[in-house]
Amino acid sequence: MQNHAAITPVNASPVQPVTGAASTGGFRDSRAQKDADAAARYRLVIEEGPSAGSFIYKTMDRVTGEVVRQLPREQVVDLMRDNAYHSGSVIDTSA
Repeated sequence: MQNHAAITPVNASPVQPVTGAASTGGFRDSRAQKDADAAARYRLVIEEGPSAGSFIYKTMDRVTGEVVRQLPREQVVDLMRDNAYHSGSVIDTSA
């Protein structure tokens, strides 16, 4: 395999930060910054589930330690712990 690519250097000029009146109303004051701050409050915790190969995903509040959302729900995890539970056994679809 032959490579005939030529690499040519490119001159780049440094970028200077915006200062003065033009810098007000930037990212720090934007809705995106507020959303980023709110998102940083939460963290994802992945735990091994009760059965082999199952996982529990929890979104937790870093400040309060509260579980905000959990997948699968706690009721489903309780069913998974029951030895009599099998996938599809919650609803009887036979006619």
